[in-house]
Amino acid sequence: MLLREGEFIERLRSQVREAANAAPTQAEKFIDWFEGLAETGPGQNDPLFPWLADNATREDLRWFFEQEAAGEAGFDDLVAMTQIKLPDRAKLELAANYWDEMGRGNLRGMHGPMLHVVANALDVRPSIDTTVWESLALANAMTAMASSRRYAWHSVGALGVIELTAPWRSAAVAKGLRRIGLSGAQRRYFDLHAVLDVKHSQTWNQEALLPLVIEDPRRATAIAEGALMRLTCGKLCFERYRAKLWQNHGVPRAETAV
Repeated sequence: MLLREGEFIERLRSQVREAANAAPTQAEKFIDWFEGLAETGPGQNDPLFPWLADNATREDLRWFFEQEAAGEAGFDDLVAMTQIKLPDRAKLELAANYWDEMGRGNLRGMHGPMLHVVANALDVRPSIDTTVWESLALANAMTAMASSRRYAWHSVGALGVIELTAPWRSAAVAKGLRRIGLSGAQRRYFDLHAVLDVKHSQTWNQEALLPLVIEDPRRATAIAEGALMRLTCGKLCFERYRAKLWQNHGVPRAETAV
């Protein structure tokens, strides 16, 4: 299984290698390139999310969340695995991020259980058997990068790009959940990440990515590969979700193109 996992990750790397090699290796320029992924990266500004916010039915949102929940690898656990033996400054930033994920020691503030609240509100029962392969592949990619020290820098990039790109998606999902009647407590996970991840992204870039690349510019390419791998997996998910959900509503196929 480890060999198959390695082959899977290497195939993903081969798909993004050219774009990652184009990323600058000078630290400040690399941060500019990385932050630009919020607009230019694979899957960004996908029309799925405005549609979820304004048009999706309760059943549409339930199916979407079921796919997302089944493929959820656990951001807190991924951060914990990634931080092992990182240089001190980056390690401290990942530790601060992890502490936020843990609700700063408050059970009610832990982010993982907040997802369970949404699942209960939508009566979602995630299962591998009912989850599209694109969602499972995304979770597998994140887990592989975080759990193998070969891909430590890739994981730093993949986790960082989640923080960078999650706010707009979270805000759209939160709007959709509000529209179908979920309470503030029930949609808290998405409301929180629409705001908190903006700050998380800023500190991750300045306190983790910047010093890591200053210390060794070669890390920039691996970090870029990880970010692009994560975004590519997300893009495949969004396309699959649209194909399923929009077909149910008779949206013309031409309109599903990004």
